Amino acid sequence: MGKIRKQDALDYHASGRPGKIEVVPTKPYASQRDLSLAYSPGVAEPCLRIAENEDDVYKYTSKANLVAVISNGTAVLGLGDIGPSASKPVMEGKGLLFKIFADIDVFDIEIDAKDPDKFIETVKAISPTFGGINLEDIKAPEAFEIERRLKEELDIPVMHDDQHGTAIISSAALINALELAGKKIKDVKILISGAGAAAISCVQLYLAIGAQLKNIYMFDSKGLIHEGRTDLDSMKQIFAIHKKDMTLEKAFKGMDVFLGLSKGNLVSKAMVASMAKNPIVFALANPEPEISYKDAMSVRNDIIMATGRSDHPNQVNNVLGFPFIFRGALDVRATAINEEMKLAAVYAIASLAKENIPDEVIEAYGEKHIAFGKDQIIPKPLDPRLIYYVAPAVAKAAMDSGVARKPIENWDEYEMELKKRLGLDNKLVRTLTEKAQANPKRVVFAEADNLKILKAAQVATEEGICIPILLGKRKVIESLMQEYSLEFQNMQIIDPKSDTEKARRRAYGTAFFEKRKRKGFTEFEAIQIMRERNHFGAMMVDNGDADAMISGLTRNYRDVVRPAIQTIGLQKDVNTVAGVYILMTKRGPLFMADTTINLDPTAQQIAEITSNVAKTIRKLKITPKIALLSYSNFGSSPGEDAVKMAEAVQILHEKFPTIIVDGEIQANFALNNELMEEKFAFSTLANKEVNTLIFPNLSAGNIAYKLLQEITEGDAIGPVLVGLKKSIHVLQMGSSVREIVNMVKVAVVDAQTK
Repeated sequence: MGKIRKQDALDYHASGRPGKIEVVPTKPYASQRDLSLAYSPGVAEPCLRIAENEDDVYKYTSKANLVAVISNGTAVLGLGDIGPSASKPVMEGKGLLFKIFADIDVFDIEIDAKDPDKFIETVKAISPTFGGINLEDIKAPEAFEIERRLKEELDIPVMHDDQHGTAIISSAALINALELAGKKIKDVKILISGAGAAAISCVQLYLAIGAQLKNIYMFDSKGLIHEGRTDLDSMKQIFAIHKKDMTLEKAFKGMDVFLGLSKGNLVSKAMVASMAKNPIVFALANPEPEISYKDAMSVRNDIIMATGRSDHPNQVNNVLGFPFIFRGALDVRATAINEEMKLAAVYAIASLAKENIPDEVIEAYGEKHIAFGKDQIIPKPLDPRLIYYVAPAVAKAAMDSGVARKPIENWDEYEMELKKRLGLDNKLVRTLTEKAQANPKRVVFAEADNLKILKAAQVATEEGICIPILLGKRKVIESLMQEYSLEFQNMQIIDPKSDTEKARRRAYGTAFFEKRKRKGFTEFEAIQIMRERNHFGAMMVDNGDADAMISGLTRNYRDVVRPAIQTIGLQKDVNTVAGVYILMTKRGPLFMADTTINLDPTAQQIAEITSNVAKTIRKLKITPKIALLSYSNFGSSPGEDAVKMAEAVQILHEKFPTIIVDGEIQANFALNNELMEEKFAFSTLANKEVNTLIFPNLSAGNIAYKLLQEITEGDAIGPVLVGLKKSIHVLQMGSSVREIVNMVKVAVVDAQTK
């Protein structure tokens, strides 16, 4: 991950609607009748039902899927006691993670109360609103007492993630690391650096999975916790079992396991070298671990290591646990998150790390092969299987331990529900990002003297997804970079019109002339047109001087497409280029084609476009389910467009029988499973979630995607060009920086495959 500058972080939080989360209505509200049902007088009916039977609150309100993320801001990240208001961005961020990983709604609540009694009283008073409570960033030792009492006095799940999150993930990692090291947990000696809430919770869970208290050596900021210490609180006193003091350096000798939850660069190479055979090192301080991955691995080759960082193997990240633990607890209406549920999460996470890893996860991390071993002792944070491995395990443990009020009866249906909750929208963007990062390509930005393009190029560079080549006037580009404090590494600035590019213009022009000499170009014209950036950039890609090109933010669409087709040409067996637009929706990504190129394609062209689009979608590890749209449903209305689409479907069924496609069909039927099953159960698309729409002509496609883009709030990618030999993609005018970056990801992944 690239450097995060202060201003970037501030801009991220302040841009558009300030903050990171919002409340969105889930019921219709367009008419007076809707409003009367939502509020007065209709709302009286569910109120009366709940008054009669309090459990009905789960039926008629959002409580069943609502978690409070609550803090007093006394121990925020690495920032310490910064107060409740300053902690709010963190709590909103936690809410965002709950939503995107487990589809759990969150209200973040910041309480101005350091006194535990006052804090507990406040949380208890508001608890009827919520299905669960996630305590966050509360300093020890108060955190222990607050959680203990709330768990005793409330009948909904309560968990302090700072304590238990790291404990659960590191316990799963420890189970697998010990298996690989050939050691038994009851025999190993464990050294702990740090004695805060997280460290103590880790040790408690290690004891629950079999570690022996006599083998635990815990250090706080004042040294080893031992019998002679008189400054220990009640929690630390549990671990004061050793008679004599010793230094951290001496304690390392012969140690099997090291867990660091303290501060960076505390551990030396010599300390790690003195550990027992096949040592396990969990250096979890952030952002700098107690010893760097590089230093630890340089000492010995038998080490098994985890950190809290994403740029090394085995990232101990709480997001592997808390979203799915609460998901399972909420889904059975658990009265608590107990030890049995936490242990169930531990073993589920440990088990998942040993499973065969899906190709999309391997590709997302840019690897050829990932398997259980020293570099895979816990799952990857982006593994989509976590929700349906961990949540069911937690739910079952809640049922078995007697805290579930709504037992799950059909586990297969529950797994399907969890998968549906996960969706594919964020997964697609994450997959594109990780795949691009695994093998970044040289990308030409043909409009680099535009501020949006420059910002997008910078973000893409910092995310590690491309090596930028900036086309434009050097003075303008450098002036913008200086004015807006933009920094790049490994980038080129090229002005195609400058004298320094004269030789390259001639070489490119001569090569272009050979392609177009029977298409109306003279050699002089071919060389002259290389002064134009889209032709110059396209020739860079064609000539192998770049891998991909992005353009179109300030240019007419056809002014970018034409040079690409003239220069790059079409893929083998492709006769028709198409533009595919990807719209991120709550139902997952929606692919739409052709939205930008072909005015009135024939049935044969539509069949070819559909086939090529299907290939593109499959490369994203998504199964295309395609509807060919019209104003007609399977011959219900006559007309040229309807007949054309029906003919295209027939061609597709004959030539490409494995493609899931049908039509001609109206858009509402295509996107509504109930309507489809009711009226057209015979269709190939019945019981399918259609994710791809093919339009009969350019007017229909272009109007549809622009309408949807304006009235929906999801991210958009495109239009993506399908059918070119090499990776050139065209932005739509007015694209945001985020949309440009997403297009760069598409371009890089496309270049990887071509």
